Amino acid sequence: MSDHLSESQSNKGNLLRNLLVAIAAVSLSVALFLGLQTEVSSSSLESQVKASTPLDVALTNGKPSLTEFYADWCTSCQAMAGDLAEIKQKYKQDVNFVMLNVDNTKWLPEILRYRVDGIPHFVFIDRSGEAIAETIGEQPRPILEADLDALIANNPLPYTYSKGQVSQFDAPVSAASSNSDDPRSHGAQVQQ
Repeated sequence: MSDHLSESQSNKGNLLRNLLVAIAAVSLSVALFLGLQTEVSSSSLESQVKASTPLDVALTNGKPSLTEFYADWCTSCQAMAGDLAEIKQKYKQDVNFVMLNVDNTKWLPEILRYRVDGIPHFVFIDRSGEAIAETIGEQPRPILEADLDALIANNPLPYTYSKGQVSQFDAPVSAASSNSDDPRSHGAQVQQ
């Protein structure tokens, strides 16, 4: 009888152990899944860069473009990445999406040309390759979509030149200008 009792306790012990192993496996699977989702979100800027249209193509292919100046360290850029990924999917047939990293000195001429002094900085470019408007800082998805709809329809963009929350960026070189009336100079005198 003691052998039968010992075998019953052993079976209960095995059952409990198997249940604990199953719970641990489910918990680890959920944690792994959530961890991979977080990794996808944090690398979404990188994946969007890989899918973006090269600037020279965007300026010459006859489609309107949205050029985004960004940086990997920019919290505002990261905050908008999810919405921008969805917007890019929705508008990819009608709009070029260009991404230029402000930390890459290759883009310094464009940083100076478009006077990038905060990021994210969006430049709306018409079908002929001319910059027609800009928006600086975090923008709500409906605002960006309204601007893109207007860009596609060749109408005035309703929400450009607005200022949202930005990550401060100081260009390594600034454009020399003797015009102290420039609103971006904030009254500072340029030293020659």
